[in-house]
Amino acid sequence: MEKRSLWKFGTREVVYAAIGAALYAVLGIATNFLQLPSAGNVAFRPAIAIPLFFGIAFGPIVGFITGFLGNIISDLISGYGFWIWWDIGNGLMGLVAGLMAFSFTSFKERSTLLKAELYVILAVIVGMAVASISEMWVSGADMNTVIYGNFLPAVIANLVNGLILVPILMITYDAVI
Repeated sequence: MEKRSLWKFGTREVVYAAIGAALYAVLGIATNFLQLPSAGNVAFRPAIAIPLFFGIAFGPIVGFITGFLGNIISDLISGYGFWIWWDIGNGLMGLVAGLMAFSFTSFKERSTLLKAELYVILAVIVGMAVASISEMWVSGADMNTVIYGNFLPAVIANLVNGLILVPILMITYDAVI
């Protein structure tokens, strides 16, 4: 892979972000009905792997836009409305995962896959912490509701999907390019 600036955002990145947001939205809409019981509007959404992967593959700005816009589109079309802090949280997952972008030569190397898994864990925790904690001042939720009704269900569901699907996407993408 070519060595590029982590924060570059040109025409190519605009295209990647648009494709990523569209993919995330369509796949999110397809699974938004998989609501987790006893969780505040948290779905089991395999599509979360898209902003994580797009961040890793194309940089943190592409990852952020993919997660942020894709979540907005998905939630609006699915009837969940507009929740800016959850949209930002999804964007942050793509951004944090994207901080490892361009720090490797091949997606199929074991060390790169392990590094990606660590970034997925960090990204999910940061993104869902921001989104969940916002419920305290946006919705007046107490700390127990935030932790057990929002944060833990969202983190667990996103980690299951991200840790399994992101390496598969990385290996597949490496084979294609």
